[in-house]
Amino acid sequence: MLNVKETAKKWGISERSVRDYCNKGTIEGAILEGKTWLIPESARKPMRQNAKISNLLSILRQERQAKVSGGIYHQIQIDLTYNSNHIEGSTLSHDQTRYIYETNTVGIENVALKVDDIVETVNHFRCVDYVIDNATKPLSESFVKALHKILKSGTKDSYQDWFAIGEYKKLPNTVGGKETTSPSEVKNALKELISSYNAKPQKTLDDLLDFHYKFERIHPFQDGNGRVGRLVLFKECLKHKIVPFIIDENLKIFYYRGLNEWSNERGFLRETCSFAQDKFKNLLNYFNL
Repeated sequence: MLNVKETAKKWGISERSVRDYCNKGTIEGAILEGKTWLIPESARKPMRQNAKISNLLSILRQERQAKVSGGIYHQIQIDLTYNSNHIEGSTLSHDQTRYIYETNTVGIENVALKVDDIVETVNHFRCVDYVIDNATKPLSESFVKALHKILKSGTKDSYQDWFAIGEYKKLPNTVGGKETTSPSEVKNALKELISSYNAKPQKTLDDLLDFHYKFERIHPFQDGNGRVGRLVLFKECLKHKIVPFIIDENLKIFYYRGLNEWSNERGFLRETCSFAQDKFKNLLNYFNL
């Protein structure tokens, strides 16, 4: 019998994923002794459900057009916007994000809110719509720039001379303490990345994650790179009928670890996003999709 750590190493996945499989009863012969899962050495790694979808994009477009309240489009707008902004330090709660989306007002008393958090929340709702409108189009520099312009318009940054909204960075920046592509090299680096990505006839989850990792290493904009990058991921999932995913607070540390380790070990980011896909499938199931 193997423990969770040993099984995770053997299968090349995270310990969290092994525990999740055990809790769901999908590993044959796994037993719980006290608080410790023991897995037969001969056990096979469970296969995830087919991560392909067919009609999500059309439903999102229909619900948006009909202004359906409480549907999956409504829920994705709130969940994706809240979580992606929250990862980057937004102080708005999930309920506050929902209130802004549903009422188009702030209406929160006795609470000090950052103006940029509110502006970027509203802008992110518009970004999601832009993604849905352009989901089937090939990925391009103009699309990425447009997302950034929508996201950062009207923010404090947008009034700074050194900050270019919808354009590549003017000043060097870092991500996670690591150097990124210099401003003078960003255009060529991103152009080559997009061209190489688009040249692949069929895209897998790994292809999307590899693009995301390389995009974040380039870090083409002065700020907003993470949110733009995750919006691009959502677009490409819709285009290639791959189950989308939303990185929430519980997955944040694993997501950053996965990006940090991608060039050496792809399993960390892959498993984190696959786990997020499983959570998204619960949303699809709730709405009978």
